[in-house]
Amino acid sequence: MRIAMVAPSCPVSEAVVARVHERAALAGAELMVHPQVHACEGHFAGSDAVRLAALKEVLADESVDWVWCARGGYGSNRIAAALVRELPARALGKRVMGYSDAGFLLSALHKAGLEVAHGPMPADVTREGGEAAIDRALAWMVRGDEAALEPELSPDRPSLAFNLEVLVSMLGTPLMPDLEGAELLIEEVAEYQYASDRALFALTNQAVRPASLRMGRFSAVPDNDRPFGEEAEAMVRRWCDAAGIAWRGRADIGHDAQNRVVPFGAINH
Repeated sequence: MRIAMVAPSCPVSEAVVARVHERAALAGAELMVHPQVHACEGHFAGSDAVRLAALKEVLADESVDWVWCARGGYGSNRIAAALVRELPARALGKRVMGYSDAGFLLSALHKAGLEVAHGPMPADVTREGGEAAIDRALAWMVRGDEAALEPELSPDRPSLAFNLEVLVSMLGTPLMPDLEGAELLIEEVAEYQYASDRALFALTNQAVRPASLRMGRFSAVPDNDRPFGEEAEAMVRRWCDAAGIAWRGRADIGHDAQNRVVPFGAINH
């Protein structure tokens, strides 16, 4: 099993790479780290052109089985459409994992026919308990271990998982995933509750909506200058009820070391 690490958004340190190399070796995987993961141009892991070239390179490499997004941050939306337009022929045999900002890429590549999964990224090794997150991702990539998966994925419809802010940023763009008939899992981090409420308004008022929805963790919510007056779950359920979207409860995903893997599409156990 050969896994290529690239950074579509922000760079990672040598220390992160060293720690993930150790976990990959223990899992029986060969980790190929593209040098672009250490590039730095302002906020980004290299220019848009550099990040796009790195992705195309690993997607064209016939020896690579998985492409692993090194971390989130911001930036993959700036290159996702170009990547799909210029997708190497060998890319269709690859699988891709990431979450947070990588959701832009996951959506674009899933629509292009690749297998993708929302799941832990190498930078998560720096979180408390982060090695367990890395091991969980590797267990799915190397062995297809279903213990790594979010445990209540729907057996009746395809699943999709996104950070809420990232998903709403795709509304009306070519990157927007097809939610029709799907179960949508959402998570959020560091957004005011009114901002999440506004995002849910936009999401649930689209013409094409998911059949069902599950809520991951909404973490590190900043304190507003006045209490919002509604718990996050109640807020999500209210918008589901108003839109006729089936509420299916909580999901074990989020910006933390407990983040579980959600392959896009239907899971056949």
